[in-house]
Amino acid sequence: MSIKIVGIIGSGLMGTGIAQACATAGIDVIVRDIDPAALKRCIESVSSGLARLVAKQKLTEEAKTAALAAIRTTTDIKDLSGADFIIEAATENLALKQKILQEVEAIAAPSCIIATNTSSVSITKLAATLAQPGRFVGMHFFNPVPVMALVEIIRAIQTTDATVALTEELARTVGKTSIGVKNAPGFVVNRILCPMINEAIFVLQEGLASMEEIDAGMKLGANHPIGPLALADLVGLDTLLAVMNVFYSDFKDPKYRPAPLLQEMVDAGYLGRKSGRGFYKY
Repeated sequence: MSIKIVGIIGSGLMGTGIAQACATAGIDVIVRDIDPAALKRCIESVSSGLARLVAKQKLTEEAKTAALAAIRTTTDIKDLSGADFIIEAATENLALKQKILQEVEAIAAPSCIIATNTSSVSITKLAATLAQPGRFVGMHFFNPVPVMALVEIIRAIQTTDATVALTEELARTVGKTSIGVKNAPGFVVNRILCPMINEAIFVLQEGLASMEEIDAGMKLGANHPIGPLALADLVGLDTLLAVMNVFYSDFKDPKYRPAPLLQEMVDAGYLGRKSGRGFYKY
């Protein structure tokens, strides 16, 4: 089976990035969101991203035009019925994702692979929502999608080998390297990364060092390309909090408790780059 059309549910940061990666690779993309304004921002963001690649001579003007032409947007989920592969990239909310996946299965072709880009929700639990759970898989991209080379491919207990193979094929087609992961909270990268960022927030909260000193320490002392607090702003503090809450709930281990300062920042609406303010101002 050749993947020619990819449907994407959600036109936020991740959905937009996945759309750009697929369209640049020559795949037709249909992005669905319930908010027309969000869809407009999605296209504007992809256009800006492609323009930057053209300016850096990493993409031709012709390729930019072709990629933009390959993306369609819609508010009607039925428009995804012809897709070969559908990726859900909605908010990290179990009930919402389950509802969306049931809607997707109702309109998807029998051969269509259904995937989720979740960074924390159980793939097995989401698969159980579907009548055909064997065609469900986790396909976790990293932000910013056009730049980051990794995709985690997570199998539910129900996922078939054929589903995994097609997902690996799509990852290769869009220029990503994939790693196979068993279903567990946070999978591999976030299981390691998010507690590290959370601990950096504890260090800040306890006054051990300033934001700038913590970030400089990890950049210069651990050779990280970006400090953990700046990375938290990039990821989104609300996303980080959601992941830590899943860890805390699922592992029943106090080492995963979210830092109180993280909760306070989210309560204040300081979500990072996307809100103009997180640990730093943007």
